[in-house]
Amino acid sequence: SWKDLGGLQDVKDTLIQELVTGLNDPESFEKVGLSPVRGLLLYGPPGTGKTLIARVIANEAEANFISVKGPELLSKWFGESEQRIRQLFAKAREASPCIIFFDEIDSISAARGNSTNDSGDRVVNQLLTEMDGFQTGKNVCVIAATNRIELIDPALLRPGRFDYQICIPLPNDTGRKDILEIHLRTKPISKELDLDLLVRETKGFSGAHLAEVCRRATLAAFREKSFIAANTCVEMRNLLEAVRLVRTTIKDVEKPGFGFIPREVNN
Repeated sequence: SWKDLGGLQDVKDTLIQELVTGLNDPESFEKVGLSPVRGLLLYGPPGTGKTLIARVIANEAEANFISVKGPELLSKWFGESEQRIRQLFAKAREASPCIIFFDEIDSISAARGNSTNDSGDRVVNQLLTEMDGFQTGKNVCVIAATNRIELIDPALLRPGRFDYQICIPLPNDTGRKDILEIHLRTKPISKELDLDLLVRETKGFSGAHLAEVCRRATLAAFREKSFIAANTCVEMRNLLEAVRLVRTTIKDVEKPGFGFIPREVNN
């Protein structure tokens, strides 16, 4: 639910008012001459909660949810990728209200004319055709996520297909505090926890990084107590050491500047 999603209050408000309401009560939109949002593209750095947002929307709208990794639709056989896309949209129409979620959509929606063969172009053409025609199935919405929005064919980004393109940025101070509280609420935390210090020390971390900090700190405390749950208590030193380890991973393994440039959005 929304309580499992830290920060992003403006994004939540937009999605609740326009997308969830449109799925739950499309007749109200029709009465004022509006069409509900049928396409939503979430983009931003990896680990900022794009997939979680899609699942929350499906849950809040009480809609069926079809999750597809972009590469899953690709096939080496001629015409099979396009057929998989047609079957996917047909299934969603039959199961409406339904949300189709494309993760890593950049893998099947690269700008046409840039590939050495035309198979990628045919996949994009099929996707454009389905997104133009799927309004005939009521209460169907397409949500997609990517961290390489610059690779997507511009035709997909026009109104009527992906009506909204919403940036999901790295969390600011308030967002990091919310996310840490969410991940620490089920763990045995010491009373001397300094959450404000933890927020300052994790500047530039994504939601996935914060979750990993909490996991590593809890595991370290669990190991210190010989994996006896009753004796385990996560102390501030465990959390700060986990922050150091995750920051090292970001610096040495996750190459900054590749793909979407991470940046923090301030209130």
